[in-house]
Amino acid sequence: MTGSLQTGIRLYRSKRWDAALKELLQVDASRFDAEDNAELAYYLGLCYTKLEQFDDALLYLEQVVTGGSDPLRSYQCRMTLAYIYSVTGRSKLAEFELKRLLEKGFESVQIYAAMAYAAYSQKRYDDAIELYQKALDLERENPTALNGLGYILADTEKDVRKGLVLCKKAVEKKPQNPAYMDSLGWAYFKNGEILEARTWIRRALDLLPRHPEILSHMRTVLGAD
Repeated sequence: MTGSLQTGIRLYRSKRWDAALKELLQVDASRFDAEDNAELAYYLGLCYTKLEQFDDALLYLEQVVTGGSDPLRSYQCRMTLAYIYSVTGRSKLAEFELKRLLEKGFESVQIYAAMAYAAYSQKRYDDAIELYQKALDLERENPTALNGLGYILADTEKDVRKGLVLCKKAVEKKPQNPAYMDSLGWAYFKNGEILEARTWIRRALDLLPRHPEILSHMRTVLGAD
């Protein structure tokens, strides 16, 4: 491993994404073996992901998935690929990556929760509920799964009271998470508790003032008089 690669990795681990990327792009990989090439592609993919340059990230992460021999690294890259596909509106591709992990014997709360989110994005609400429940079967108090399941139950009005309870639990676990605050506010709204809804969605907006979904929820709640 060259000094530039080591420096780039150190900068990445220090969360200095721009500096890490600049260093990694200067690495001379002409004499690298397959393992070092995979290491370089892995960290380039992660840097581009952190910087939200997703097209470049996909290029390098796919290299690791298709050519890497490390199962754990492949798992991490497929999870990152699924995240990128989800946030860029390509939910079916996200599902493909996650299903491949399940086929390879990986099973985790993170996989089921990510699959549930992908299903929800495609309006397959029953599938999403089932997948979030599988996540909670593995870890009963997982805040991501509690929040996701609670939000869907409230938003679809399949069980607004249970949705509110689950969203409360998620906020108790992660009280500074704006996404969970927003879900709780929306669950209160679906239960007809407008004042509480405004309070929690306002707290979410204080932390994420330009988030489109939170802004949409606030407009709806403010018009509920």
